[in-house]
Amino acid sequence: MRTKTNLFLITLGTLLGVLLGTCGSVFAERAARQADTIPFTELRTFTEVFSRIESDYVEPVSDKKLLENAIRGMLSGLDPHSAYLNPEEYKELRIGTTGQFGGLGIEVGMENGFIKVIAPIDDTPAQRAGIKAGDLIIRLDDKPVKGMTLQEAVKIMRGKPGTAITLTIVREGEDKPLKITITRAIIKIKSVKSRILEPGYGYVRITSFQSRTGEQLHKAIADLKKEGALKGLILDLRNNPGGVLNAAVAVSDAFLDQGKIVYTDGRIEEAKMEFKATPGDVIEGVPMVVLINAGSASASEIVAGALQDHRRAIIMGQKSFGKGSVQTILPLSNGGAIKLTTARYYTPSGRSIQAEGIVPDIVLGMVRLETIAEAEEFKPVTEASLNRHLENGTRKKRPENQEEKARKENEALLKDYYLHEALNVLKGINIVKSRQ
Repeated sequence: MRTKTNLFLITLGTLLGVLLGTCGSVFAERAARQADTIPFTELRTFTEVFSRIESDYVEPVSDKKLLENAIRGMLSGLDPHSAYLNPEEYKELRIGTTGQFGGLGIEVGMENGFIKVIAPIDDTPAQRAGIKAGDLIIRLDDKPVKGMTLQEAVKIMRGKPGTAITLTIVREGEDKPLKITITRAIIKIKSVKSRILEPGYGYVRITSFQSRTGEQLHKAIADLKKEGALKGLILDLRNNPGGVLNAAVAVSDAFLDQGKIVYTDGRIEEAKMEFKATPGDVIEGVPMVVLINAGSASASEIVAGALQDHRRAIIMGQKSFGKGSVQTILPLSNGGAIKLTTARYYTPSGRSIQAEGIVPDIVLGMVRLETIAEAEEFKPVTEASLNRHLENGTRKKRPENQEEKARKENEALLKDYYLHEALNVLKGINIVKSRQ
């Protein structure tokens, strides 16, 4: 064992000598420039720790396993989003980006060794089971999450459609952990949904930013216009965990005529990018409200930040998640890859969203509106309630099917406080405009 360890340390020493030597490699050039700052003490400590583990740990551990753990630690110690992906994990990542896979439907990250829910994805098992942004997952079935890597936890949560998994969750405001059982399903993410809330007022929901989101948004707006001229639009980015940067740019560009949308800055030249709007506002200046909450992250924050800085929309809701960094997937020679944070992105006015988030123009609390039970004693008495009351004389009675449709739409609005308030703001803007 000692001979094997010594042989490894000699090999490691030779490798470090090559890296820190005077050859023409990038590493050698960097070492030459920073000759006074080479961490020889730390490198010696690393070899000592490696030797101790290999000789004294309670069970034998392969050199390959120790080095892979060292690489994982090197990346995970940087920030919550940088990570090492071995060949199998890298394959899983590529499967996950196809837009269809077996799983629960949640965007997650790491916080203090636990899995934190960034946002549940619309129309997925997780959302239907009641998973919320901010939930901390502490157990997956009977397995504690503490000590797992994010990739290991994600691999457990994914699985064959139709199989179940029980998540133990710590939620703010709850006295004890919650156990939620979720049945896995094929996750097919529909990026854009739309509907008319009231005549003239449109609603567009973007659940995540995919490669075709910009194209789908234009189609959704065109469909809304077919139902009549728009007087206001609500863009709902709540619990949208982000996605493709170019899709966020395309959505922002749809509502802007000119100016910066977003720019990124990092240490290398490839990390410095700038995106600008092209002429043409798809809704021609119609008033807009953008809804965000703590589950709105990354690409969602790019859109909200751009429209806020250009004063193109009123941002309503809660402060967003605050992920203002860009990750790049860098393949490795062993078939794996590293996911490395390479840049920060900034809003048009130069704001970094990282760890700060987008603060809404109008902040809304965590409130849910409920209608009072429609029992007879709760109904107000009006002129129309009185026996033998006179008819209006000029108002045409709406067909019963229209009355029923209007009632259901009103009930749906009342159940969604954010949406209800956003619609009121748009109506207020139009009332003021009509009086000018």
